[in-house]
Amino acid sequence: MPTNLYFMGDLRLEELSANNIVAANTLTLKPGQEQFVAPVSHSIAEAYVNPSTAWPRVVLDGDEVVGFIMGNFDPDSPHDEFRGCIWRMNVAATAQGRGIGRFAVTALAEEARSRGFDRLTVMFEPGEDGPEAFFLAVGFEPIGETQFGETIAALTL
Repeated sequence: MPTNLYFMGDLRLEELSANNIVAANTLTLKPGQEQFVAPVSHSIAEAYVNPSTAWPRVVLDGDEVVGFIMGNFDPDSPHDEFRGCIWRMNVAATAQGRGIGRFAVTALAEEARSRGFDRLTVMFEPGEDGPEAFFLAVGFEPIGETQFGETIAALTL
C-alpha cells in the first residue's frame, strides 16, 4: 500500500485534508508566477472528481503549509503523459529556494515508483518566470510539446 507521509528534516508531505486545505488554497506565489500555474482550488476540485487517480499532498515545514503537489496516477490513460505525472505544484513565495519543491518532486517520484511507474511527466508553459529551470534542475528532460505549446518533460525513475 502506498504511504501517505514522506519526511526529510523538518519537511513532511501529508495528504490534503480538512486540517490543511485552507492553508494550501492560500499559498502565495512570487509575482509573475501565477500565470504559469492554476490555483490550488482547481486541483482540489480535480482531486475530488478523480479520487482514484489523483494524489493531492501538502508540504509542511514544521506545522506550516509551504507547498502543494498533486500527482496523477492512471496507468490506463490513453495519453502517455498523463499516466504518472505531476498535475500541479505550488511552493509559497517565502519558501522558494529552500529545497521544498525538490522534496515534493522526490516524494511524488517515490510514490510513482511504489506504484510500478518507471517515469514521471510534467507539463509546463515556457516563460521567463515559469517552472522550466526548476524542472530541468531536478532531472526532467523535455520530450515533446502539447497541442497548446506547453513543454512535456519526463523524469526516468
